[in-house]
Amino acid sequence: MTRAAIVGSGLAGFTAYQALRRAGLDRGEIAVFGTDADPAAALRARAAAIRQCTMRSESDGHCLPASFPGLAVRSALRRRSLVPLVASAADRYHPTLAEFLDHVAALRDRSRWDDSVLLARIARVRAVDGGFELDGHGVFPHVLVAPGHPGLNVPEELQGDPRVVHAYEPHGYASTVTVVGAGLAAATEWLNALEAGAEVVSVRRREPARRPLNVPRPYFSRRGLAAFHRLGPVERAARLRTLLEPSYPPGRAWDEPLARAAAAGRFRVEASVNGSAQVICATGFLRGFRHDPLLARLVDDHAVETVEGWIALAPDATVPALTNEERTLAVAGAPAQWSFPAADTLAGARYVAHRFAERVTACRTR
Repeated sequence: MTRAAIVGSGLAGFTAYQALRRAGLDRGEIAVFGTDADPAAALRARAAAIRQCTMRSESDGHCLPASFPGLAVRSALRRRSLVPLVASAADRYHPTLAEFLDHVAALRDRSRWDDSVLLARIARVRAVDGGFELDGHGVFPHVLVAPGHPGLNVPEELQGDPRVVHAYEPHGYASTVTVVGAGLAAATEWLNALEAGAEVVSVRRREPARRPLNVPRPYFSRRGLAAFHRLGPVERAARLRTLLEPSYPPGRAWDEPLARAAAAGRFRVEASVNGSAQVICATGFLRGFRHDPLLARLVDDHAVETVEGWIALAPDATVPALTNEERTLAVAGAPAQWSFPAADTLAGARYVAHRFAERVTACRTR
């Protein structure tokens, strides 16, 4: 009998699958619906577009259901060196992209992930007696919706400009490049374009924050999350807007090349897009449930509570009005930031996965 369904075959869904398997579910008790059996397909394509070689996440950034041992421990054992562990203790360990992709491939094979994946796009999740109906594929008592990002964000004023390419789309570099944005993708593209010999202009609305992780480290802790969950709806929405502002890590690896290029007249900051031959939009993804057709239908069909573009989830990332002792509807990935500000990270995926698995296994015994 299929006990749980995961809508979305990306890394958030993959991490939830690992948590369910560790909680005791057989692969036949889990149905995964997605458009690609490779859980790292989106990451692989986006990383290739911006020439990413290193993960921003640290040793906790993996898809295993338990935080320990993370990739730093595995790297230390493989290299027979304590360097990864020391770096992890100082919050400075960042696995290479190749190491992370190898980790996903090995875990995919070991957990028999592909046996549970059905290549199908789910357009509607409908609450019915006994659980949730998924586009004629059956009724499932416990469903995790992990739809991924709804699309690339290109500023309205730049749409249709033939010079424009998004950072996460395949591209080369012209002799003069304007990069719009101020987060990690933008910072990576500054260096990429400079290395390619381009003259680079950075256009951004504000100075980026400099922090190792997507959001400040306290929000990855129980205490930090408890304080976040105590915020009222309006204040929580405002806090999220602040936390999700662009950032990239501190360090000489970023600062020194930019300083040299600025001194040579090859890098500068301007307020608006100019006459560069190429404009790269390193502006991330569309935000808000309205940009995702599945989530938008869910909200409209069931009058789900929302706040300023976010679905008002419970602290465990479930939809309160559609979840009870016998059924669960949870949300993972970026749409779950209402419950976990860094929900679009691997640590965030594991946070949701653990709570979803707890609900599934608790209901099995009733």
